[in-house]
Parts: sequence; structure tokens; C-alpha cells
Amino acid sequence: MADIKQVTDRFSVAPQIALEDFADLARAGFRHVINNRPDGESPDQPSSAESAEAARKAGLSYVHAPFVGQPTLDAVKAARGADAHGKTLAYCRSGTRSVTAWAVAQASAGEELEYVLECAAEAGYNLAPMAGSLRQLGAK
Repeated sequence: MADIKQVTDRFSVAPQIALEDFADLARAGFRHVINNRPDGESPDQPSSAESAEAARKAGLSYVHAPFVGQPTLDAVKAARGADAHGKTLAYCRSGTRSVTAWAVAQASAGEELEYVLECAAEAGYNLAPMAGSLRQLGAK
């Protein structure tokens, strides 16, 4: 299974997952998957349609919110709404895009900046260079 990094009790990120990982994710208690990777970014990645079908078969809800660079509004909304779905895994090529979308969602909801940076750091992602941007988005 993919190298899953827990950001909070209910939100984790990972690099690209394989189709067979969806069933393992369900067994591990995940209920929702966010794919932040554009289709065709790498020739070895499954398509969003294939991933959606694997998620459905595993009993998971799934959303495709791809982006490259800064998180799109759709990606931020997907991260912000993840709690409503239960334990969530967001993935991309390395996990960085997914944790960035989560951080932007948290900041725009007025979360404490230190909390956001600390959660990301504990998961292995240094978002300190984004601190100014996160504060401008509304992080306290």
C-alpha cells in the first residue's frame, strides 16, 4: 500500500496509490478519497475513471480535484469538505499538493497558523515557506 502520512485524525495524504490500494484503504478505516492528480500526468498512473471505479467497488466515496501549482478552488473545497465524509485520504504524485490544498482550506477557514504548519510538519511536509500566504488567506 502507498506511504500514507497522517495529517490529522481524519485527514491523511499519500503519493500515487494503486488501484488495488482502494480495498486496503477501506479496510484501514478510510471512507473518502481525493485525487489531486491530473489524468495523464504520468504514464503509469491509473486514470481518474479507473480510480473512481476502484473506490466505488471498495465502498469509498471519491472526488477528482486535480491541480498543478497552486490549489484550485475545487481542490480547496474538496479538502475543506473532507470531514463530512469521514476519514479521508488525499493523494497526488508525492502528497505535497494534497497537504497544500488541506492547508489552504484550513487557513481560509480561520484555523490557527501554527496548528496547520505543525500538522503538516508532523506528516513530513514543510509548509513554513507558505506561512505568509496562509495568514493572508485567514489563518490566525
